[in-house]
Amino acid sequence: MIHDGKSRKLPFDPAEAIAHLKACDPKLGALIDKVGEFKLRLDAAPSPFESLLESILYQQLHGKAAATIHRRVREFFHGDPTPQQLLETPDGPLRAAGVSGNKIKAMRDLAAKTLDGTVPTHKAILKMPDADIVERLTEVRGIGPWTVEMLLIFRMGRPDVLPVTDYGVRKGFALTFQRLPKNRPIEASDLPKPDVLFRRGQKWRPFRSVASWYLWRACDLAQKTPPAGRAVAEDC
Repeated sequence: MIHDGKSRKLPFDPAEAIAHLKACDPKLGALIDKVGEFKLRLDAAPSPFESLLESILYQQLHGKAAATIHRRVREFFHGDPTPQQLLETPDGPLRAAGVSGNKIKAMRDLAAKTLDGTVPTHKAILKMPDADIVERLTEVRGIGPWTVEMLLIFRMGRPDVLPVTDYGVRKGFALTFQRLPKNRPIEASDLPKPDVLFRRGQKWRPFRSVASWYLWRACDLAQKTPPAGRAVAEDC
């Protein structure tokens, strides 16, 4: 879905979320003070089908390459394709746009599961709890829990999502809550296990999405202003 320059209002009060997080977790509160304003902005709301189609096209690719393929697909269809259009389109034009064979299979499965109702409509998904959305959407080939969690946070603005397997969130947690070696870059062994992150995250309910956003920003701070003696952290 191409960003149209507009943004939607969040379905929760960021000021309330930040006040709650500061009160329940002073260490997280210190990070919030360093980062400043909560700046998550929601794009114009696409359907679950359009969001997941974009996610499939972007998987395992650098942003610029993925954006080029996404643009080519949209140019071929003169906009975002419908599920029926995807099912009726042969592989050739999609391969010519740069879409791999595995991604074509995933796109067709997404289209079929949208038509049969497994993937809900935009109107229906708004009424569903987070867990049900994850369960339904991960039935699509190539769509895992992390992809759905990103949709919940960045497309739907759900306030209480904690992606415990996300590298950036885990790294931000390590930078914020753990004592790390000062003489080398952060390694995979330094990152918290998902269950450690989950347990700490119980404090942050019902605003774990906001906490996650600030943990991602902790990575940005480490890159821009690394403490003396510490190497700049790699990209999250």
